[in-house]
Amino acid sequence: MFANWPLLSLLIWLPILGAIPVLLAGDRRPDLARRVALAVAAATFLVSLAMLSAFNHAIADSIARGAADLGLLKNMQLQENLLWIEALNVRYHLGVDGISVALVLLTTFTSVLVVILGWGSVEKKVAQYMAAMLVLEGLMVGVFCALDALLFYVFFEGMLIPMFILIGVWGGARRVYATLKFFIYTFFGSIFMLVGLLYLYFKTGTFELAELAKVGLSAKEQAWLFFAFLIAFAVKVPMWPVHTWLPDAHVEAPTGGSVVLAAIMLKIGGYGFIRFSLPIVPDASLEYAWLVIAMSLIAVVYVGYVALVQEDMKKLIAYSSIAHMGFVTLGVFISLALARSGNATGAAVGIQGAMVQMISHGFVSGAMFASVGVLYDRMHTRMIRDYGGVVNTMPRFAALFVLFAMANCGLPGTSGFVGEFWVILAAFQHNPLVGALAAFTLIIGAAYTLWLVKRVIFGEVANEHVAELQDMNGRETLVLATLAAAVLLLGLWPQPLGNLMDAPIAELVKHIVISKGA
Repeated sequence: MFANWPLLSLLIWLPILGAIPVLLAGDRRPDLARRVALAVAAATFLVSLAMLSAFNHAIADSIARGAADLGLLKNMQLQENLLWIEALNVRYHLGVDGISVALVLLTTFTSVLVVILGWGSVEKKVAQYMAAMLVLEGLMVGVFCALDALLFYVFFEGMLIPMFILIGVWGGARRVYATLKFFIYTFFGSIFMLVGLLYLYFKTGTFELAELAKVGLSAKEQAWLFFAFLIAFAVKVPMWPVHTWLPDAHVEAPTGGSVVLAAIMLKIGGYGFIRFSLPIVPDASLEYAWLVIAMSLIAVVYVGYVALVQEDMKKLIAYSSIAHMGFVTLGVFISLALARSGNATGAAVGIQGAMVQMISHGFVSGAMFASVGVLYDRMHTRMIRDYGGVVNTMPRFAALFVLFAMANCGLPGTSGFVGEFWVILAAFQHNPLVGALAAFTLIIGAAYTLWLVKRVIFGEVANEHVAELQDMNGRETLVLATLAAAVLLLGLWPQPLGNLMDAPIAELVKHIVISKGA
């Protein structure tokens, strides 16, 4: 029914253009701005459901609209391909496979919840806040749909602007410092990617990802391009040692900004490795896989220990995010090594685990930051020492917070277990020592998460401020209960998500086993 509709353009431009009437509502009519923003976000989510309905993930070799065989990208569907900049042969080329569909759905789903979450917590410049959120949503969807590398780069960089505004205007006391650090780190990394894309353009005459994945490259060329992509995407994940911008950005960002940053924006780094590094420079990716695996293990072990000593709830969860995203890069590059060694099944498990971990982290980390926002709206402090015994005054909130904490620990039955288990399984097939180190991090994750729960949720009521706390209102209950349902559904029934991504992952594994040396 929807197969011939320009669904992907709708997903990108509906929230961006929808930000205009939100801005026109102005500060004098904040309730109108909220209602229009919610209507736009909800409509975008409905369009994403139409996209899922139109997407045929059961046919591995489905090619949208009669396009020619695109090799690695032949599973792309719902394509829109128009000439954009004729002089440079740049095209407005959109398309999605199972990987993209999952991330687009995560984006539109989270955006609705973020608008609801900001309904009462954002009191100044409401129209501008909601408009920035909608623009950010459209740009993030564009990243996951772009099949032209320059178009990808435009969306990739464009996201910085609304997030820069969100942190800089609605952030905490050190928001200017956090905003500048966030912008400098991410923009610096992106410059290297632009240089790499320009090199590929002058070599091929196109920015089409399908063509870039086919071009033969020497070992030296691949090495330089690999590190250009590594710097760009490592900052976005973020990986150790370029992770230091994230805790500051999370601490100073408003609650909605933290949720979007954790749930969606961090995934773009992992997505970039899958779309660029593995298919375009597979030989260099294999040669330097040890480096990325080492950086990932440091992230999940060292950063986990750093999280243990944090006194600010947001900063603790931020470091937890870095550790959990380490599983994503670990799974991706272990899969490359497994594929080249002939273990295609193990490679598929690793990439599948990395993708499930990305989606799960979006639910769990977003829920954790939303929970901190609920407490902050009441107490106006994020310091752990200011809480204690919250379960006595906010029992509904405490129950959901403990559920999210268990998912953060990787408890079986929650979404946090599935992806990490698959990545650890692939890691053991690659190297038992790497697998053991990855498994050990689950203990560290449980340590800092349970330590947080013990100090904030349980025990006697710490002070008169905690004694006066009111439990969640209807809006907060809706947001956290929806995220809880998503965490449990993915944890108990991951098969639909796995089936959605089977075809593109199988095609990627087939592609990366072939050397591209020129």
